[in-house]
Amino acid sequence: MTQNNSDSNSSEASEGLQESFLSHLFELRDRVIKAGLAIILVFFSLVYWAPDIFHLFAQPLLEALPAGGKMIVTDVTGSFFVPMKVTMLVAFIIALPVVMYQLWAFIAPGLYLHERKLIVPLVVSSYSLFIIGMAFAYFLVFPTVFKFMASYNAPLGAEMSTDIDNYLSFAMTTFLAFGITFEVPVVVVVLVRMGIVPLAKLKEIRPYVIVGAFVISAIVTPPDVLSQLLLAVPMTLLYELGLLVARFYVPKPSADDTQATSASA
Repeated sequence: MTQNNSDSNSSEASEGLQESFLSHLFELRDRVIKAGLAIILVFFSLVYWAPDIFHLFAQPLLEALPAGGKMIVTDVTGSFFVPMKVTMLVAFIIALPVVMYQLWAFIAPGLYLHERKLIVPLVVSSYSLFIIGMAFAYFLVFPTVFKFMASYNAPLGAEMSTDIDNYLSFAMTTFLAFGITFEVPVVVVVLVRMGIVPLAKLKEIRPYVIVGAFVISAIVTPPDVLSQLLLAVPMTLLYELGLLVARFYVPKPSADDTQATSASA
């Protein structure tokens, strides 16, 4: 009789766990659908202006081209799909707060109250810093790098013409690199606030972070010193900013830790 009750309880627990897993899976599906619909809605509201959006997107390169210089299309479908991809990128950036909200709404029930209070400013700061990183690349890095590269073509007698698809790949990689780079302060604050790495340790490894910044910039940027410096220097400064801000998020010792310290003393 006891064995039957045990088997019954085990079966009910297994069924309850399965139902809970399925309910979370269905909720995740609904959240992903809502986030996707938000992106698609913004995309279709912008698609009419796709050529204008691409022209604005390519403006830093167009301004660096010599007189009479143009961008070219080497793929048959490039003139259609490349502006569509750029418009989709813009739609994703605009709809990103909705995507983040759906993610937040999914994970929030499993967080403690103090963690919920931390998530909202982290999400807002992450989104803001990512946009600032992309703006930094667009307004400063692109014009500087393109003019620097164009200056090398004149002595060679070469004409500077870039395929729009290649430009899109370069711009996407650069945007992603600088967007992620500008998240460094958020990463530092999270590491300190969650107690994963002490603030003193992060200060101690500062020289290694500087070396790592130059190594990363050499990997993800074009093979020229200027663009590498434009990524490595901000990354280093943002790390210092993260250390400065993290001072206000150092976790306070709990009552148990205080009592244990007093007892040992």
